[in-house]
This record gives sequence, structure tokens and C-alpha cells, in this order.
Amino acid sequence: MGENRQYDLVDWDGFYHLCLELADRILASGKKFDAIVGVSRGGLVPARILSDELENPNIVIVKVEFYTDIYKVRPEPRVVQVPEMELAGKDVLLVDDVADSGRSLECVSKLLKDKSIKSMSIATVFYKPWSSVVPDFYVRTTDRWIVFPHEQREAILAISKKMGEATPEVVRQQLIDIGFEPSVVDRTMKRKKV
Repeated sequence: MGENRQYDLVDWDGFYHLCLELADRILASGKKFDAIVGVSRGGLVPARILSDELENPNIVIVKVEFYTDIYKVRPEPRVVQVPEMELAGKDVLLVDDVADSGRSLECVSKLLKDKSIKSMSIATVFYKPWSSVVPDFYVRTTDRWIVFPHEQREAILAISKKMGEATPEVVRQQLIDIGFEPSVVDRTMKRKKV
């Protein structure tokens, strides 16, 4: 049962409302942005929601590779896709789902500053207290591993891998106890065998 407390599963409705709250915080600041830069992959969904809520269709994507597993990272984050939009002289909102170690946000911040942006604010849905970057806007602080609704399959596979030699029945039940829906667990485990 201790395994359950280290995860925070967020459903679609809850995540959408957290993004709306993030948008409200940004709007309340009065800041305006010329472009929204979403960090792929986690920042794609909140960047799209913020684009809608802030009435700003100018979204660009930066893809960063850093995490290799739950709590496991590469030695350094690396940018593997850079924004194509000209950002020099623009006010930019950098968006990700979570400020965890902060290293991906640092990496992208440096990239954007090298592109001679005018200003940058950072927005994340979640913030972890040990992050080297404190976002300008965030909604919730946590010290748990967050499982977002758009990455459940990935999380189920990673968590089940950590369970080692447990029987499929035990793995299934532990995943359900963590909070995953039985049908999602069953679908993922069935596809895993293929």
C-alpha cells in the first residue's frame, strides 16, 4: 500500500480544471505574450489549453529529452526539436506540465534567451519544491510522481516494470490500488504482451 502514496493520478477533468486555474492566474497578472512555447511532450496539452484560454494561437514546440523512467533521467536534458517561429524581441510564455528537477526548463530557457527574446515567463501546472526553477505561474505543489491523463499507458508500463517478478494478477491489483482504472490497466497489459 505504501506504493500508492508516491503517485498522484490526475484525470482529464481534473487536469483541465487545473489548466483553467493556471490560465486565470496568468490573466490576473495582466501579462500578454506574443507566443506560447510548449515543452514536448508534457507541456503540449497545457500549452494548447492556455492558447485557447489566453486567446493566443501562436504556439511553438520545443522537444526536450530528459526522463528515461520514473525518477530516472539522462545526465543532461537535450533539445531535439527547436521552435521554428522567429522569437527575437517577443514576450514568450514557456509552458510545461511540471517543474520537477527544473533542468528541462533551464535548458529551454537558455535556448530562448539565445534567440534574443524580449521577456519570458514560465507556467507549469505542478511545481515540486526541489525544482531549480520556480515558475512564475503554477497551480499546485507536490512531492509525488504525477501521472497525467495523457501518459497513463507509459506510467502503467513503468510502474509494472518496477514490480519485478510479481504475478500478473498481483501487478494488476497493485496498479488498480494506485488508482488506475481496471479497463485501462487491462488494455495496457494486454498490449504489452503483443
